[in-house]
Amino acid sequence: MLPASLLRYSTSGDRVVPHFFGEADHPWLRALIDEALRFVGRRRRELEERLREPLLPAPDVGKQRLAAHVLKRAFAGEGRATALAKKIRAALFGAASRSSAPRAAIVTTAAASLGMAPKALEDLLFSDLPGERTVVAPAQPISPLELALRANLALAQGLLFRAQSVTVEVEGHARPLVRHAKLRGLICLVDQPAEDAAAQLRISGPLALFRRTLLYGRALGELVPILSWSRRYRLRADCVLNGAYLTLELRSGDPIFPSAEPRHFDSRVEEQFARDFARLATDWDVIREPEPAHAGSALIFPDFALAHRSDPLRRWLLEIVGFWTPEYLERKLALYRRAGLANLILCIDEQRDCAPGDLPANAHILRYRRRVDAAAVRGLICAEWNRH
Repeated sequence: MLPASLLRYSTSGDRVVPHFFGEADHPWLRALIDEALRFVGRRRRELEERLREPLLPAPDVGKQRLAAHVLKRAFAGEGRATALAKKIRAALFGAASRSSAPRAAIVTTAAASLGMAPKALEDLLFSDLPGERTVVAPAQPISPLELALRANLALAQGLLFRAQSVTVEVEGHARPLVRHAKLRGLICLVDQPAEDAAAQLRISGPLALFRRTLLYGRALGELVPILSWSRRYRLRADCVLNGAYLTLELRSGDPIFPSAEPRHFDSRVEEQFARDFARLATDWDVIREPEPAHAGSALIFPDFALAHRSDPLRRWLLEIVGFWTPEYLERKLALYRRAGLANLILCIDEQRDCAPGDLPANAHILRYRRRVDAAAVRGLICAEWNRH
């Protein structure tokens, strides 16, 4: 996480105002990138020393330090074999302990024992140390715009690491956020205050915990780039900065580097079902991650909505219950029981020994093994339509 000394912000009342990078910073960011490129092939400590020096014309010194911190990650040092460096040191120090000859002679003796040239031995003597690694250019060239967005992301994540609580209102693509929160162990509640309101995630911040705050803070920071895939979002965090309680707010359109596109499917089973049903039922749309459904004050996120193109009344929600922990399955089924959805199809892995009382009373249950039978799903839908 970003050290406190690199956080660039001001305050307005009780609000945090991050000093984001913009287009005006691009010229000197270009110069900073060019400086880093000059050190490709040289030792990492040389690059770090240069990046600590001011650029001319000098930008905001604090911003330059933050940008340099982010840029160093892109120009990762290439580590030599640790075992080889240790072997060289053992040979050199062993030769020195057995002889009082001048240093050059000892180096020559140690190099000969390893079948190396003396200069190669000295170059590799400490090559396993971080500062001695060889600077390597990024696989893809980094532009001033990308560096600015990455620095803004690091700044936002650094501020969130000082949060006590976080609330995120999100419209569209809420599921990737909820999925990340659950998989990374964030303490998170999801609800929707009103029928037409945005989904709301309420998350405890790292400062609300007593241990493992570093891991938790990283997991929380990973939410920020995922937000960019939402149609609209607003993040509000109560932070403690320099002993003061301040509020950070991030919104759609803030210049923050986005994550890679979230996975479209959680599992191979879901991907196969979507493909099989779309091929089999050509008059139906398969909608991945539809709008959430209410279960009291909580929200549930079905995997699919199956919607008939010519009849909007023929719409089903489908959830594939695969390999999850017993506790997770119990919570999921309890939410679906509370929701009481009549148009719900639950596809449950046969390996899950769910008793009838565990399952929602109104749901239609299909068991599957390794692959959900799309024909069986279509048959169930048609049978229900004919029955009514």
